[in-house]
Amino acid sequence: MSIVRSHVIGCGAYLPDTVLTNAEIATRVDTSDEWIVERTGIRSRRVAKPGETTSDLALKAAHAALEDAKVSASEIDLIVVATTTPDETFPAVATKIQSRLGMTRGAAFDVQAVCTGFVYALAVADNFIKAGQAKTVLLIGAETMSRLMDWSDRATCILFGDGAGAVVMQAGSGHGDARDRGVLGTQLYSDGRLHDLLYVDGGPSTTQTTGKLRMLGREVFKHAVVNTTAAIREAARAGGVSVSDIDWIVPHQANQRILDSTAHKLGYPPERVISTIAEHGNTSAASVPLALAAGLADGRIKRGDLLLLEAMGGGFTWGAALVRW
Repeated sequence: MSIVRSHVIGCGAYLPDTVLTNAEIATRVDTSDEWIVERTGIRSRRVAKPGETTSDLALKAAHAALEDAKVSASEIDLIVVATTTPDETFPAVATKIQSRLGMTRGAAFDVQAVCTGFVYALAVADNFIKAGQAKTVLLIGAETMSRLMDWSDRATCILFGDGAGAVVMQAGSGHGDARDRGVLGTQLYSDGRLHDLLYVDGGPSTTQTTGKLRMLGREVFKHAVVNTTAAIREAARAGGVSVSDIDWIVPHQANQRILDSTAHKLGYPPERVISTIAEHGNTSAASVPLALAAGLADGRIKRGDLLLLEAMGGGFTWGAALVRW
């Protein structure tokens, strides 16, 4: 007996042209390249130029993913965009992408789970496909996090960058076990009690401003390692595999020390954890698809590989997805 599986059939990415180095940030706040690299692993990040919006980045990643999948916009049933930095309070970035792609049917909406947004949106798309409500889904993670930075706060402004990544998901079939291709399972979590550890101090119904990102870094680090490790173990268990069976962990790119500590806690080889943190910084909901695109582009990820996608973000939200490429 066969079951419906969500196959990932294409992947694309886009990074803004402007590179912001640690040395340049050191001219704005009291820091240095050595200090930033030692504590975060970040050497540079990309920043959208004036007038370049989240939807601009998302559209370019979408075009790349559709080309990779050999799918036209007319075949898309649903667009889901994961972002915490929309062009406007409303409408959704996804509807702008729908219009700019010339898609005139189906539906489009955004998902807001901050850095975990892509994993949340993947679960949403997977469930639409499994329920038979969509056959082909364009899923995008896109952010202009530079617009939320307080450039006088060295604890946060060194961390974040801009970018977009996208995948195309399509209904396929499987036998119902871990040998299947596609999304094998997703695990989503949140804990609203941890709001004050990572948030933006503005919004339409409070300050009527966009606000700036605020973070208690030490506490975020601790929860990130504990929560993502637990999510990875549960995703593997639910998928009927062991952590050692996973070919590649494709994580949210928050901090290289978080990636290393998570791998150590799992007893997982750090060289099997895909990291783009040095060149991209933390691109929030865009970081997982950007890391996925990097692993595909350089040939590390191959057809049939078992991937574990994981992330944690403000809210707190966190989660993991087990995917057979």
